[in-house]
Amino acid sequence: MATGLSLHIGLNSVDPKHYAGWDGQLRACEQDAHDMVALARALGYTPTELLTKEATVKNVTSAMTKAAKSLVAGDTFFISYSGHGGQVPDRNGDESKKDTDEIGEFPDQFDETWVLYDRQLIDDELYQLWSAFAPKVRIVMLSDSCHSGTVAKPMAARPRSVKAPASRRMPLDVEDATYREHKRQYDAIQKKTPPRAAASIPGTVVLISGCQDNQTSADGRVNGRFTGRLLDVWGGGTFKGNLAKLCKVIVAGMPPDQTPNYYVVGATNRAFTSRQAFKL
Repeated sequence: MATGLSLHIGLNSVDPKHYAGWDGQLRACEQDAHDMVALARALGYTPTELLTKEATVKNVTSAMTKAAKSLVAGDTFFISYSGHGGQVPDRNGDESKKDTDEIGEFPDQFDETWVLYDRQLIDDELYQLWSAFAPKVRIVMLSDSCHSGTVAKPMAARPRSVKAPASRRMPLDVEDATYREHKRQYDAIQKKTPPRAAASIPGTVVLISGCQDNQTSADGRVNGRFTGRLLDVWGGGTFKGNLAKLCKVIVAGMPPDQTPNYYVVGATNRAFTSRQAFKL
């Protein structure tokens, strides 16, 4: 019988000591993680939850590495992230040109990040973690954050009205200040981490993101806008269809300024991509 492990990350704030005094307050990210744990458990996964102060780079990467070591062909790893998205300057050249697996990529010279509690997790690090999974392991990733169209793309700033929901996008001034203060650390991470173009992913990763790369993901009172819509469509397990169909139905109910994206990287696995969403 196939094994399912899952990891659910939700940050309602970050450590201001690392982020130039900014605490990154959000409202609904921890609840997003709680609800993803419930969804995963109902489907037979063994879930792990990391909330705010627990959602450090060490804890996230350790949980993913542990899953990679234990899962084999036919098993599934389900990971969800709710929090801010950010950027750091690209130092290994993988953002300087288009890659064949990166739809819509253009040279922006920035690597995209998940804004974890103690520092940002760079997209190159995430790709390196995917490369540790065995062939034919099935990976489902939900990313309710900005920069999340492929978790490897640029994000264009847009004006916000007073009534607009809080955005899950790190402010540009904080982004710049954080990088300046920790330049040596982030540059060293990229220097020792293979660029995405060089990463070999034996398994198959299916991402459903909270928005396109030139959009922001909205926070909410209970759930993020994307996660709340996903839960409505999922309907406690009544939804029938694969992950691509799930994304399509989610998109149909989203506002025009936030359009979730479906994206696949790694080895082709039609048995995985055509099966019921989240099924082990």
